[in-house]
Amino acid sequence: MDYLMTNGGKITFGDDFNFEAENDTDPYNYTDTCCSPGMVCSMTDGMYFEAVFLPVFYSLTLVLGLPGNGLVLAVLIQRKQSWSVTDTFILHLAMADTLLLLTLPFWAVQAVSGWSFGTPFCKIAGAIFTINFYCGIFLLACISLDRYLSVVHAVQMYSRKKPWMVQASCLTVWLFSIFLSIPDWYFLESVYDSRRDKEECVHNYLKLSQSGFDWGLSSRLLYHIVGFILPSFVLLFCYSYILQRLLQGSQGVQKQKAVRVILALVLVFFICWTPYNITLMADTLQSNNTLVETCDGRNALDIALITTSSLGYMHCSLNPVLYAFVGVKFRRHLLDMLKSLGCKLLSGVGLQGSSRRSSMWSESGDTSHTFAIS
Repeated sequence: MDYLMTNGGKITFGDDFNFEAENDTDPYNYTDTCCSPGMVCSMTDGMYFEAVFLPVFYSLTLVLGLPGNGLVLAVLIQRKQSWSVTDTFILHLAMADTLLLLTLPFWAVQAVSGWSFGTPFCKIAGAIFTINFYCGIFLLACISLDRYLSVVHAVQMYSRKKPWMVQASCLTVWLFSIFLSIPDWYFLESVYDSRRDKEECVHNYLKLSQSGFDWGLSSRLLYHIVGFILPSFVLLFCYSYILQRLLQGSQGVQKQKAVRVILALVLVFFICWTPYNITLMADTLQSNNTLVETCDGRNALDIALITTSSLGYMHCSLNPVLYAFVGVKFRRHLLDMLKSLGCKLLSGVGLQGSSRRSSMWSESGDTSHTFAIS
């Protein structure tokens, strides 16, 4: 079996990926022949780890991520009149992360007792996961590009006199993410896996197995290139030049904070997603018989895929911390909002909202001199 980001659970890639049908009448009844002819690998270890680890980790991610993203959305909505370009991107990012997090309980149920929600909801949940996964990564790339142009070249990609431009960019990101979810709408099905003895929401690529086109491998390559390699290149390119520019000249307190924030953004992104992508690449090589496969290796790789993919999901919970809670202005606006609701927090501290159209993630909206979320 194989793991892919599109639904947070096991995705069947068909008989081209190390599994062959035991009989012609049951195309989902797979026998693993990874070890030697006639030997069937036990899936007990991987299934037990999945049933115990995923519900706990997904619950933790949900508990941490929903309140964080919810606070970001609440503050942004209250300060709608003073939104900046960065605030608009962060609004869409928080929405994407929230929607993705809301799908995790269904994958947790699948890990324990199987998929019991039917094929239609399987397609919906899988597509929602894919749309918001890609949307979140693309929005991070948009934020990086905007800051790169602003800090390095002193060019404002989005004019405040034309707010529709940033909305058009966000709409483009959503539409492209929806386009990338088309395979989920077609291939995702609720099917019974006799070896695992439960129903699962998986991609049934066997439907087009006679076409001669390897849909499973193609979807894997699409994820690697569009979902990780290209966004990683944009992040590294943009933030490398931003750091170089900020490190030039005197080291003020604001500049030092900006450097720390940039390093945190890049490090957390790669810490969360690099392990999964390396593990998935190893699984791709093993599935194509490029690497020698054993039963022990297969079980270890399955557990590694479960663990590293869960670490990637945790990125949705960390985004509010990285893009909001490190921002001085955000904390001020949050305390203002809580005070307006009758919460007597930090009495004596005068925290007045700013009427300027600066980013609420910073002390200054001039990103050519200071970083937007420092």
